[in-house]
Amino acid sequence: MLLGEYQHNLDNKGRLAVPKKFRGVLGRSAILTKGLDGCLFLYPRPEWERLSSRLRELPVTQADTRAFERYLFGGAVETEFDSLGRIKIPGYLRSYANLEKESVTVGVLERIEIWDKERWYRFSKKLHARGEEIAEKLAEKGI
Repeated sequence: MLLGEYQHNLDNKGRLAVPKKFRGVLGRSAILTKGLDGCLFLYPRPEWERLSSRLRELPVTQADTRAFERYLFGGAVETEFDSLGRIKIPGYLRSYANLEKESVTVGVLERIEIWDKERWYRFSKKLHARGEEIAEKLAEKGI
């Protein structure tokens, strides 16, 4: 399980150090793709395969299925860690997530989210303001 929040800076080549705690779960490589809410998702390969299998079960005849598959897989890259535990984030993904220098990596169960620091703090502030409301809605679903 991936948990916690860490701050790191991207270097001038677009490389980001992934916390050692996360690298232990990720292994030697991981899948990096566009996430939701303006962040990037970094998946361990087994979780990526699990997600891929679930999406394969959805009917390709549904427009939303095709759109989400294009969104998630179209920009995905396999990334390997260098000797310092860094990954190279391609320019198009840095642009998508507005990543320039300061970033936050957040462990969220089976994936890591990579956020621009300012965007994360704005999002996090809104999230904390709605925490109780969200908890009530999830309680209605049995969570």
